[in-house]
Amino acid sequence: MFATRTRAEWEEVFAGGDACAAPVQSLKEAAEHPHLAGRGTFVDVAGIRQPAPAPRFGRTPGAVQRPPARPGEHTREVLTGWGVRNADALIADGAAVQR
Repeated sequence: MFATRTRAEWEEVFAGGDACAAPVQSLKEAAEHPHLAGRGTFVDVAGIRQPAPAPRFGRTPGAVQRPPARPGEHTREVLTGWGVRNADALIADGAAVQR
């Protein structure tokens, strides 16, 4: 049923009503939403937008401690931690990427 209309059309249908309905937003859209932007829900660290630490406490505020990992940065370590015994073979075959 939802595929029969665009997201904008459905937003108009539900606007002003008492139905609990809202569109699913992309990360970019969510970060630009006035409510989330006003609360500082997202932060940019090393040029990468990500959710800010939560929950937030007045006396012990959380903070991002280091930049996020880049794709492939910790592949071998993660695979080994998951118990994958052939991590090096997966990387050598191109099934996994280690940078």
